[in-house]
Amino acid sequence: MRKPARRIARFTQTLMFASTLILAAPAFAQTASPPPGATPAGDGTFLLTIFLRHDESKTLPQINQQLKEQGYFKAFPPPGVEVVSWYVMMGIGQVVTLRVPADRLREVNRAIESTAWGGYRTEFYPTYDYKAAAQKLREEMNK
Repeated sequence: MRKPARRIARFTQTLMFASTLILAAPAFAQTASPPPGATPAGDGTFLLTIFLRHDESKTLPQINQQLKEQGYFKAFPPPGVEVVSWYVMMGIGQVVTLRVPADRLREVNRAIESTAWGGYRTEFYPTYDYKAAAQKLREEMNK
């Protein structure tokens, strides 16, 4: 990727992240119970979103071959870690959200470090389900 395109991509990512933080601010005052499917407070798990960014110097078959050789498809996600969502983000790679027991975070990290690096560049983000709160806020603001 050329430098100007990389700068634009980085600026867009930063802008999206900042927008998320700003929009999430009202959630701190929330007292409503979590929506169905959301992680209940105190269950010892958290949501973790992982960006698996494609190595653009390789073709998809080359990436998949490297991942296979490194054992990625056997090791990730580790058994007992729930996949909440797994999307392809065109031009970026894959975005995986996991429900992770807090005491298994290291295991998830090691699975990525040992098997995904080289095929993907990775980014990790603690995540929470904001969909129901955002919908409620939109409804309140449109009254």
